[in-house]
Amino acid sequence: VVAVTIPLVLAGTFLGMVLLGIDLHRISAGALIIALGLLVDDAMIAVEAMARKLEEGWDRLQAASFAYRSTAWPMLTGTLVTAAGFLPIATAKSTTGEYTFALFSVVGIALLVSWVAAVVVTPLVGNSLLRPQAPTDKPHEVFDSRFYQSLRWLIEGCLHHRLWVVLATAGLLALGVVGMGLTEKQFFPSSNRVELLVELWLKEGSSLRATEREVGRLEARLAQDGDVASNVCYVGYGSPRFFLSLDQQLYRPNFAQCVVLTRDMAGRERALARLRTALARDFPGVRGRAERVPLGPPVSYPVQFRVIGDDPQRLKTLAAQVAGVMRASPHTREVNLDWGDQAVTLGIRIDPDRAQALGISSTTVARTLQGMTEGFTLGQYRDQDRLMEIRLRAPAAERGDLAAIAHTPIPTASGRSVPLLQVAEVAEALEEPILWRRNRELTLTVRADIIDGVQAPDVTLAIEPQLATIRAALPPGYRIEAGGAFEENHKAEQSIQTGMPLWLVVVVSVLMLQLQRVSTMLMVLLTAPLGIIGVALALLTFQQPFGFVALLGAIALSGMIMRNTVILVDQIRQDREAGHPPWIAIRESTVRRFRPIVLTAAAAMLAMIPLTRSVLWGPMAYAIMGGLMVATVLTLLFVPALYALWFRVPRPVPQG
Repeated sequence: VVAVTIPLVLAGTFLGMVLLGIDLHRISAGALIIALGLLVDDAMIAVEAMARKLEEGWDRLQAASFAYRSTAWPMLTGTLVTAAGFLPIATAKSTTGEYTFALFSVVGIALLVSWVAAVVVTPLVGNSLLRPQAPTDKPHEVFDSRFYQSLRWLIEGCLHHRLWVVLATAGLLALGVVGMGLTEKQFFPSSNRVELLVELWLKEGSSLRATEREVGRLEARLAQDGDVASNVCYVGYGSPRFFLSLDQQLYRPNFAQCVVLTRDMAGRERALARLRTALARDFPGVRGRAERVPLGPPVSYPVQFRVIGDDPQRLKTLAAQVAGVMRASPHTREVNLDWGDQAVTLGIRIDPDRAQALGISSTTVARTLQGMTEGFTLGQYRDQDRLMEIRLRAPAAERGDLAAIAHTPIPTASGRSVPLLQVAEVAEALEEPILWRRNRELTLTVRADIIDGVQAPDVTLAIEPQLATIRAALPPGYRIEAGGAFEENHKAEQSIQTGMPLWLVVVVSVLMLQLQRVSTMLMVLLTAPLGIIGVALALLTFQQPFGFVALLGAIALSGMIMRNTVILVDQIRQDREAGHPPWIAIRESTVRRFRPIVLTAAAAMLAMIPLTRSVLWGPMAYAIMGGLMVATVLTLLFVPALYALWFRVPRPVPQG
């Protein structure tokens, strides 16, 4: 019966994706796998309730009606709470939130469609497929087996020692928080694509031809590498954006970027090691960089520190000190500055008195020199499908000769011409090739790659304290900021935290509509962080980093936990309204809800197994699996004890 609903829910989910314009890509495909473990929950709860009544001797119509009446609204509440767990992703106003928005939309669609299928399709299919039990003369008790008797004994023990159970759970929660602090911090991992990105940076002022020569040497080496299937190189600019996470580069004549396609993942790692060795050994005068293709929002370098001020020379001095600290770290490599080295330029210093006497303006000098060095466009020449500019300028020998430039005739106001050297000094000079500004402030960024096996946010946090001495000596108006993956991760977390109040309002509203008691609603909210215990345990055990995607899993996990708590608490309410004593109602409700809670949790955990092999979704899968495993046990043991302690349920009086 449950299996029948799966293709129906997936079909409804795909229809919703089409209507909302959501494409099938890495994020939405991962969301579908996550939803696959959640969309069976409602159907499983409904069919379990129906099967239980059939085991008790009810006919199919009565059992189907009971499944609808007893589970429809608690399931809707649980479904909305679970979907709300992904709500902070939808409200995140950041590049990371935009990148992962499909996670919320796809899972939300799947959960809502699954609820409709559970309350409409599941009873209908169950009425046709499930068979009622044959009636017997003896009263049939479904939960009277040895296993359920042992479960009752365990729950009774938790109820009798309710305070100790609550305190022990609080202690485990504290250990979970400590454990989360011990996990590796990560923004987004490297991709599992087989491409490599290779960058070549020549000295500032290098020509396109010089850059092209170095690219030719690199291509010759790549052609001899058996692990390389093909490559394409771009001289003077970076590759077009062939995938979302590519950090595109501006035009620079001394820059080239190559996209290297390897044959497989193992070959990618071998080719990467050989490329890094070759770039460091066989390309003198070239700053080479070979990296795996990244995932997530574009980040040019994983570790960055920005030095901000108003004097370029002082910025370079401070940046050199920061670069020294970064080079001393054993986890960084290829430390560099984004301004680059100073380049040789043509320096013209005009004598204003002479120029004014001859009627020559600085604009006239600039235009004349531009016509000599860069030239003027006279027209265009069509070569088949290309248009090429026709430029008029001085020969190359004159353009690079200071003496020829100094004798360039400059027109005067009288119509005559005088050599440039009569009104200006001509000499070579050094200047910064590019000055980067951030928020209109002059900014020099010190950047570095990291060695394999470490996480960029952890490296940034390790370097931060070592910059305290430099920060203490900064002049007024200067500051040093951390950037790179650390900053992007911080901004992503901030955008998620901004949506948490809305998440809380939605969850509280849904819980109040279902539970209709503030005290019960608060008790359910207290169970939301229980997943931290299992999340920390799973991440530390399997050595998985706690990145942004794992954070999303931990937030969504809180909704799954509250969903199980709502179903259990609502069952206790129904039993108490039916006239059962509170103690018996707590115990028997937990026994009856044991099977659907365990089955839905198991389905969600099993659905995460394919994701554990994913580079992007692996940490989230481990976080959800570990959190659900521990939280399910605590739901069945801690929640009854908390309920009894919260509402001061008296112990039953022994009879006789």
